[in-house]
Amino acid sequence: MNELKQLIIPSKVEICEVAPRDGFQAETEWIPTETKLRIIKELASTGVKSMEITSFVHPKAIPQLKDAEEVVRKSQALKGIKFRALVPNVKGAERAIDAGITKLKLMLSATDAHSLSNANSTSEEAQNKLEPIIEVAAKRGVKVGGSISVAFGCPYEGNVPLSRLVAILDRYTKMGIDEVSLADTTGMANPVQVYNLLGNLKEQFPAMTFSMHLHNTRGMALANAVAALQQGVIHFDSSIAGLGGCPYAPGASGNIATEDLVHSFHEMGMETGIDLNSAINIAKGVKETLGHDGGSYMLQAGPCSELHIKPASQEKLG
Repeated sequence: MNELKQLIIPSKVEICEVAPRDGFQAETEWIPTETKLRIIKELASTGVKSMEITSFVHPKAIPQLKDAEEVVRKSQALKGIKFRALVPNVKGAERAIDAGITKLKLMLSATDAHSLSNANSTSEEAQNKLEPIIEVAAKRGVKVGGSISVAFGCPYEGNVPLSRLVAILDRYTKMGIDEVSLADTTGMANPVQVYNLLGNLKEQFPAMTFSMHLHNTRGMALANAVAALQQGVIHFDSSIAGLGGCPYAPGASGNIATEDLVHSFHEMGMETGIDLNSAINIAKGVKETLGHDGGSYMLQAGPCSELHIKPASQEKLG
């Protein structure tokens, strides 16, 4: 008898909660600072070990995050969790470090069109501007991670050539960056593309740690996550209740919902360290607070373990 073949995937993954940054920045109505802090505290209680807590952009660019310093300072009492913040420039990096952030995430787009919309400069120009941030972080003893937005497809330019990503990663490597987040900013990726692209990139950059930042715009985020797992990726971003979206990417919807990703990984036998029931309850609370969710299957159907009462037997008709 032939042995049953099994999908080979990691036994343990690490999820970074990004709702306090990616989720909140997409909200047009002001979220009071105390409400943000309450949600952050609740998220920390789920067991998540990593959180992108805010972004130190100019308040005029994203008014929702103008309270970045206060949010970071008042979250320092939360233990056992690594906080990171997105920074666009040296001033933002200095603000973040002064507030208590010990890990910075850089902003960079794969294409010129998205970069011009997001950072008012070409991709190459934007990457050149990252060097001073890395220098400041090194002097202050702060870790820096890179990112590549629209890595799997740009809403303005379409397909992103592998050569473009290789050039960006090569430059990141020379800058001393050893971990990079690959973002499917508008949900244009597909599982075959993700698997093949990661295979190529891991072969060319074996020392680089890749993480996945998947938006569920076209319903393929989970399938793309599984494709990444097959390439050995164990770091994923997600957002409670599926909140999120990019203000500079037309049609971008929220990230894959944290509760959905945790549920899926648990069903596949992987450890996340996150309590699923807590995540679902917090997602319900966030939806009630904000008045909506960004697309969450757990809020719609509940986990597979949530069984229903069997229907009463009925006599056959006729």
